[in-house]
Amino acid sequence: MTPRWLHPGAWWLWSLCLAAAASQTTNPLLLALLICAAVIVVAARKPDAPWGKSFEFFLFLGAMIITIRVLFQFVFGAGLGTTVLIELPGLSFPTWMSGLRLGGSVTLEALLGAFYDGLRIATIAIVIGAANSLASPTRLLKAVPTALYELGVSIVVALTFVPQLTTDAVRIREMRRLRGKKSNGLKGFVSLGLPVLAGALDRSIILAESMDSRGYGRHQKETTVGRRVSITLVLASLSLALIGVYSLLTAGTSALIAILIVTIGLILGGITLWRAGRTRVRTVYRPDTWALPEWLVSIAGVAVLGIFFTARIWGDQALVLTPALDTWPSLPLWGLLALGIACTPAKTAPPPPAFDIEISAPISVEART
Repeated sequence: MTPRWLHPGAWWLWSLCLAAAASQTTNPLLLALLICAAVIVVAARKPDAPWGKSFEFFLFLGAMIITIRVLFQFVFGAGLGTTVLIELPGLSFPTWMSGLRLGGSVTLEALLGAFYDGLRIATIAIVIGAANSLASPTRLLKAVPTALYELGVSIVVALTFVPQLTTDAVRIREMRRLRGKKSNGLKGFVSLGLPVLAGALDRSIILAESMDSRGYGRHQKETTVGRRVSITLVLASLSLALIGVYSLLTAGTSALIAILIVTIGLILGGITLWRAGRTRVRTVYRPDTWALPEWLVSIAGVAVLGIFFTARIWGDQALVLTPALDTWPSLPLWGLLALGIACTPAKTAPPPPAFDIEISAPISVEART
């Protein structure tokens, strides 16, 4: 397969579908399969670029999320379960705080529930980090709809924050080591703060000047009636989307009705973007193509999400695992099928081309190190 950049929208659609699938379950085995799929795809198609080195940070972030969630449950326990592990000096809060207390009995069931919740949040963060590591931020900005270009600039700049800081930290640490300065330990970590911050400020100034010189923010005038129609469509689409997502995340609403509400909201949102895009003045040089690999990657993510939604509609008990000692995680066959489909982008996506553009920091930053 000829190396080329895959359309960033395909990577993000695949990642968001996996994140939505992870939000539907607390089964640690299913969540671990989604994490494995993200790791396999990133290992196979990660580019040799600054943003490609950020996935390790999201793995670390996922581990921190689980640890913090369990520690919060350890300190602010709710008294769930009967298997007491340790007794701590406790302080009870009023009943209107849903049984929250400081210290007290630490039960195994409560810690298991905290671990399941933390693992679900960590899985969402890791699969989102996979898209951040696979998709080029600059190409993602080119693919943003015209109506969301200003918002897309802010999001892309935010997405490049972690990879660029990681690259700056590695480069500055290497330079300090070559100069015989200490680069390990707490003192070495603190000494990296000033040059990394200076580099971020220099890049922000350069970016602002570049955007201003290219006429960033130009748009055509819109009539009063057109603005009111646009505002109405925005409010309606956002309201329906939020109601639909909330219905999907709660167990008391039919999944079919929730999906219908989300679909209507997305359709109205698409109409809103089309109307708003007509007032923007923007051109794109060599837009990325959407070919068969993009379709295969996108279909893989949608298929995984469809499998999880189907399991929820059928009421599969493997999706929701109660934190009880007599309830063990089960791995259904459809979970293995979802893992296989989620890993297909490792083969269907083209390998990224070589990235040999040397990204150097401003001279002022190197002088400060």
